[in-house]
Parts: sequence; C-alpha cells; structure tokens
Amino acid sequence: MQDITAGRRRGRGGGAARRAAQGATTVETARTITRAIPDFEVLTEEALEIIEWNAETVLEEVGVNFVNNPGALQRWRDAGADVTGERVRLPRGLARKLISTAPGQFVQHARNPEKSVSIGGRDLVLAPVYGPPFVRDLEGGRRYATLDDFRNFVKLGHMSPWLQHSGGTVCEPTDVPVNKRHLEMIRAHATLTDKPFMGAVTEPSRAQDSVEMCEVIFGRDFVSENCVLTSLININSPLTFDDTMMGALEVYAAAGQACIISPFIVGGAMAPVSVAGTLTQVLAETMAGVAYSQLIRPGAPVIMGAFVTSIDMNSGAPTFGTPEASQITYGAGQLARRLGLPYRSAGSFCGSKLPDAQAAYETANTLNTGLLAGVNFMLHACGWLEGGLVASYEKFVMDADQLGFLHRMAAGVSVDEAAQAMDAIREVGPGGHYLGCAHTQAHFKSAFWRSDVLDYKPFETWAEEGGRDTATLAAARARRLLDSYTPPTLDPAVGEALDAYVAQKRESMPDAFA
Repeated sequence: MQDITAGRRRGRGGGAARRAAQGATTVETARTITRAIPDFEVLTEEALEIIEWNAETVLEEVGVNFVNNPGALQRWRDAGADVTGERVRLPRGLARKLISTAPGQFVQHARNPEKSVSIGGRDLVLAPVYGPPFVRDLEGGRRYATLDDFRNFVKLGHMSPWLQHSGGTVCEPTDVPVNKRHLEMIRAHATLTDKPFMGAVTEPSRAQDSVEMCEVIFGRDFVSENCVLTSLININSPLTFDDTMMGALEVYAAAGQACIISPFIVGGAMAPVSVAGTLTQVLAETMAGVAYSQLIRPGAPVIMGAFVTSIDMNSGAPTFGTPEASQITYGAGQLARRLGLPYRSAGSFCGSKLPDAQAAYETANTLNTGLLAGVNFMLHACGWLEGGLVASYEKFVMDADQLGFLHRMAAGVSVDEAAQAMDAIREVGPGGHYLGCAHTQAHFKSAFWRSDVLDYKPFETWAEEGGRDTATLAAARARRLLDSYTPPTLDPAVGEALDAYVAQKRESMPDAFA
C-alpha cells in the first residue's frame, strides 16, 4: 500500500490551517480501558513469596552485568552494591528500597490533551506492533518496510477507535538511513496523529533527539515537568544490561520520561524452561532495571515489562499463545502489583506467516491473557505477524477490531435498573419474543459488541459479494481507512519548527545504514 498523501501539497498559512481543521475527519478514540473485572491470579501467596525470595537471591549471589558502562557501575557502588568488574551484586532489599520511589501510576500526555493516557492502576493502554523490518499485505506480499509503510501504519492507528497510543517503531523504515530513521518516525507520530507515542532507544543520542523534538512539539517547560514519551528498554536476558539500552534509559529517566524495563525472554533459551524459574529471572532483571532508573532520577516514571514466549524444542523457533507463556504473564502481573509498578505485557502475538487461523488462535489467547493479567500497557496490541518480523496491514486491522472486544469485556456486567430488564421480562411473558419489546428497541444499538471486519451476512449474500475471507475484508477496510484519513490539526509554527529541527539534524551527519 503506497502513501496516499505522497506528493500532495498543503498550505501552511492560517487560512489553510482553518480549512484543514474544518474538513478534518473526526476520530473518536475510546478512553483508556479501566477494568471493572477482577485480575486472574495463578500464584498462591506461598508461590509469590518463594519467587520474590529467589529473585533477591539471584541479585545478591549471581548478580547482573552492566556492560561497557563505567558510569552505571559507579552509581551502583555509591548506592551500596558490590561491584566486581562489570558484575553488580545487590544486597538483599536494596533494589526494593530504590524501587519505592517509582510512581505506581502516571499520565503520558498527548499532543491532543483529550487523548492523554493514564498508565497504571486498573487502566489498560493499547499500542500497536513495534519493530518489524518487514511488512505484508495482499497486494505486495512480504517485503522490506519503507517510510511510506510507517506513515500508513501511524494513520491506521490514528483511525482506530480502540488504540489509545500510537506506539513507536511500528515498522522499520528501511529506505531511511539507520542514524536518521528516528527523526522521521517521531515526526510522523507528531504530525499524522495526536495520540501519545514512543521515543527512540537505538542510541543514547537518538533518545536525546526524541526529547528535544518533544520540546519543539509541547514546549520545553512542559516537557521538563510532564511525561510525554514512553520508551522500550529491553534487558539483554539473561541478566545483562547493555550500554546502548542503558544509555537511552539514562537520557529518558533524567528527563523525567517513562521507560518500559522489559526482559526479552524466550523460555528455554534465555530463561529456564519452568514457569517459576522464568518468573524468578524476570523479577530479578526488572527489579535491577527499575532500581537503576531511580538511581538516575528518583520518581522517574517506569513500567515493569515482561515479554515472554516459549521455544519449539525441535525447530528452535519461538512459539506464541502457549499456556506456559500465559501463566508467566499472569504471574508477572501479580509480582508487578506487589511492587506497586505499572505492568507491560501481552499483545497480538503469533508465529504464523499469514493472518490465518493459527494467527487468530494464538493472538486471541494472548490478548485475552493480557486483559485478565492486569496489564497496564500493551505493546504489540495489533499488527504482529511471523514472530514479530512482519507488520501486516490486514492483521493490524483485524487485531484493532478485536481490541473492541477487550474494551467490552473489561467493562464487566452492569446490574443497574435498565440492565436488570425486569420490564422486558414482564412485557414479553411466557412464550413470546423480545425483538419488538420496548426494552429491546431502547437498547439494541448498544447492547452487543459488533465487529467492523468480520462477516455476519447470510451465505447467499456473502457468495454474491465474492465469498471474501477475513483477510480480504480486512484489506478492504485498511484501504477505506487510509482513503478517508485526514491529519489532525497541528499549529503551523510547530510543524515548521519540527521540520527545521529534522532538516538540521539530517544535514549534520552523513547517512549510515548500519
């Protein structure tokens, strides 16, 4: 799918801006999901205490490595840790003491204040897929992602009523030099949507650029006092914190911006094969990472993450939607709540190469697990295909549609006077039907969640329309959304300043593709 806005000229003057605002498509975004249902808990109190004790033992006896980062090692020495070479061992209780300054809930501000999100507590924020180098659609098949693809996915995210967050690297724009991609990605998030977004983490200077671009967008004073970025800091499991990710964390924490501290676990390869063993390592790693963020700046917002999948012991390929991964997701949610931290996990995970039945089964398992596990920030909530190597247009639309199901499930069951429906039961009585009764007529439009993608037509109608499968229907919906897309309003002065910043940065360094 090519960028439908490519080559289109837009005026920057006040009159043009007003006309654009008057013609803009209004996109209603559902508010952050606030769960009115209980969390599903798989670990007993005894199991939780065992895992917590063992995690502290790992930090105290085994330790974690902070590689190529002398500043981090000195911070740990000053905090009372035992540092030998690049190995850091934390006395029992030190990490938990440091973590106590991290907020249990915080707000990430969006360019449109009405779309700011609360992260933590009973809330769930949904963000799209992150990081695939490839894209796929029915027209072009599997191919390397481009900047046009990236912009299209940001537009689709903007048009989705169920996504509260624009995400970060929704795909890798491989036609842009590596050292300049972050500039174009942040600019796309800042101009093509007014939802909150994520910053770059592939090099500390790129994290700094992300903060500075937000200062252009929001104002320096606002950024200094508020969270406007959430960024993904992956731990190099097992038990290793590399200088690239930690350098980005140091930039964001110092600036008061949020970081997701998240192990990248493939069970059996980067963690033990047992659920309890993996949870022990996940807890140890996240405690060390969150504690380090608080060494940089006490009170810096942070999210405890757990990206966990299992491995096929025959092929070595990662597997998704498995019961063991669900158990770890549930258990990590319990551990995060006991630490008082917001929790990131789950997503539209699948190993399938196509948006087919395998993709649907695995994705449904993981999305529902995330809802019931108490996840607060769900990255990869739509668009994930082929183990995260591919961002799929069709699956993006299919998944985004199913996120509406999560919204409805999270609302719980109402027992107010209208929901009790006693008037309807009295009106219809024995042997009747409810289709024409007053209660049905008053509530039928909102009574049942309805998909915008799936086909519910009679067979004859479905056949006459070409017998389209779900992927075909999703492709058509993606095209309709892109064709109807209108960018949200943006102060022309902010847009010009952002363009000038990007131009200056791009001109200041030669292209690098590695």
